[in-house]
Amino acid sequence: MPAFCPAPPVMSELSAPAALSVSELNALAKNLLEQHLFGLWIAGEVSNLTKAASGHYYFSLKDQQAQVRCTLFKYAAQRLTAPLKEGDHIELSGRITLYEARGEFQINVSDVRHKGLGQLFEAYERLKQRLQAEGLFDPAKKRPLPAHPQCIGIVTSLAAAALRDVVSTLRRRAPAIPVVVYPTAVQGAGSEFQVAAAIEAAARHGAADVLIVCRGGGSIEDLWAFNEEAAVRAVAASPIPIVSGVGHETDFTLTDFAADLRAPTPTAAAELVSPNRLELINRLAHIRRQQQQMLLRRYADAAQKLDWAAQRLRHPRQQIQEQHIWLQNCRNQLQQAARRHWQGRQEKLAYLANVHLLHRPAVEPTRQQLIRQQQLLKHQFATLLQQRLARLQEQQALLSALSPQHILARGYSVVSDRHGKVVRDAHRLRPGQMLHIRFAHGETEARVAPQAAGQADLFD
Repeated sequence: MPAFCPAPPVMSELSAPAALSVSELNALAKNLLEQHLFGLWIAGEVSNLTKAASGHYYFSLKDQQAQVRCTLFKYAAQRLTAPLKEGDHIELSGRITLYEARGEFQINVSDVRHKGLGQLFEAYERLKQRLQAEGLFDPAKKRPLPAHPQCIGIVTSLAAAALRDVVSTLRRRAPAIPVVVYPTAVQGAGSEFQVAAAIEAAARHGAADVLIVCRGGGSIEDLWAFNEEAAVRAVAASPIPIVSGVGHETDFTLTDFAADLRAPTPTAAAELVSPNRLELINRLAHIRRQQQQMLLRRYADAAQKLDWAAQRLRHPRQQIQEQHIWLQNCRNQLQQAARRHWQGRQEKLAYLANVHLLHRPAVEPTRQQLIRQQQLLKHQFATLLQQRLARLQEQQALLSALSPQHILARGYSVVSDRHGKVVRDAHRLRPGQMLHIRFAHGETEARVAPQAAGQADLFD
């Protein structure tokens, strides 16, 4: 930080420098702050927290005596492991500056960490979120452990107490399974790369069916090699199923999430990968008892079936005789059934014949009556025909007497106008009018002549 400058000597108004504008003063203060106050971490409590629609955060960082305004822009807020909350105790760093428009002293925040958790936990959370977004911790990628491994690999330090715990557990539970140790440093600078190299060496060796990556408990710094990206990616990429047994039950490392199975302790990891010899022996004994009981049941069933079959076994001649008797019985039953059926049909036919005779109608009287009715009908029809012919002749004679043709034959004629209307009154005729005259034989046209003056009285 720059030292405070002493107060300038008193000058006369004539020799005083020109006054600064407010914007010039704010720009000068901003440059001094940004050039001399950088790389600092400031601790305090979040107060007056506001999140804008743009995604930026605005808040004050305060302690018991003072406060400072802070701005956390959206691009920096997206890197937070957890969203800010009112009252959070945090540590932050950023560009200490002055907002010139209002002359306000503020911090443009670039990094935030929760106070008390430390930088390691912040790095842990950031890497966890990034690897989880890549899918390294996807439960669908977890592989089942082999039920009966042929060889078990251990990735740990040769000096670690965890190795002794794992080996003693494996000897007790499954002494027949060979164990291969892939030594590596489990803490210190660069140890994460050694862990990754040991896992890759186990994959190249190809002897182990399952790997145990383990070490004993310790602080977060002691376990940090198993939170480094190189070790976590090696665990996730291993072609051999891995059980992570790092630290105590309350310790969680990123290799726990990347492994196919997490064990709370190294001893628990050894128990998870190895079958229990005593359990296998007990299980084999149980299976043996089950097999014996099953064989005894099958023997008893087979013996009963054999006895039953022996009782039913007979000589073929006896079976043929029984079948011959059965066929003879069937033939007798068929003959008796056919005889009973024929007799029943005969009795039914005789009954129907008697019923027919009793209910046959008397046809002869009805036939005689029908003949008489036919003769009577024929006589009445001939009489009616003669009467109708006589009446027809009378009508023809009357019609002939009244026929207009007979009237015309006596010298009469029928006069009609051009419309076919019969002329009955000569006074209705006009001179020059065309008329149609019909005679008994033939027809002709005529025109009405004008009347002579001296003959007018002839037609009055």
